[in-house]
Amino acid sequence: MARKRHSDEDILNLLRQIELDLNNGSDVTAACRKAGISDATYYTWRKRYGGMAKSQLLELKSLEKENARLKRIVADLELDKLILKENLDYLKPKA
Repeated sequence: MARKRHSDEDILNLLRQIELDLNNGSDVTAACRKAGISDATYYTWRKRYGGMAKSQLLELKSLEKENARLKRIVADLELDKLILKENLDYLKPKA
């Protein structure tokens, strides 16, 4: 079976749909089958996105993007620091 890739908005909508089915008396297996996902996928998504609104999802995405940018900056600075340290060791007079 081909694997589907759901967008974050689709995941939130599916979780909301499953929660509505559960509130109407359906069990988890039937609600997941109706949504077209497995139980394990439901629990994984609920763990990650549970109780999240669209605004919170957008904020999470922007924070992840900012975090990645900052990690790249730190990696570049560490590389510059190592290069400068090697040059300093090379230029030191040998006694």
